[in-house]
Amino acid sequence: MSLETTTQTMNSYLDKLRERGDFAQFFTEDVLWTTMETGQEIRGREAVRDFIIAMHAQMFDAHPEVRSIAIADGAAALEADFVGVHTGEFAGIPPTGAHVRVGYSVFYDVGETGISALRAYMPMRQIVEELQAAAGSS
Repeated sequence: MSLETTTQTMNSYLDKLRERGDFAQFFTEDVLWTTMETGQEIRGREAVRDFIIAMHAQMFDAHPEVRSIAIADGAAALEADFVGVHTGEFAGIPPTGAHVRVGYSVFYDVGETGISALRAYMPMRQIVEELQAAAGSS
């Protein structure tokens, strides 16, 4: 995978993700998502797509605010903020309407057929604690 192709894949993927378009077209059929904090793994284009959609449009009305991205031949690293409102059940917590903004990073493996792995360093415990505090104050 060339640097140019990796860059094109990542830029197109991020554009589709931000516009809530068909970002899954950039995944391989057996793409693997790993939430590094918890060890949770999700495999498969549709399953990973559904998880990302759930985080951005069902559990939260959220979007990524990209801080920086580094791209190399076959790999990429994203630093962003997850910004939104808690609108659906998350980790057993009913919707609170709380605003969230948490920093996270994702590392991507990118091959000839698309993105094959996403390793997300996202502070899930911090999100849970913030939502629990919001639920307790309402």
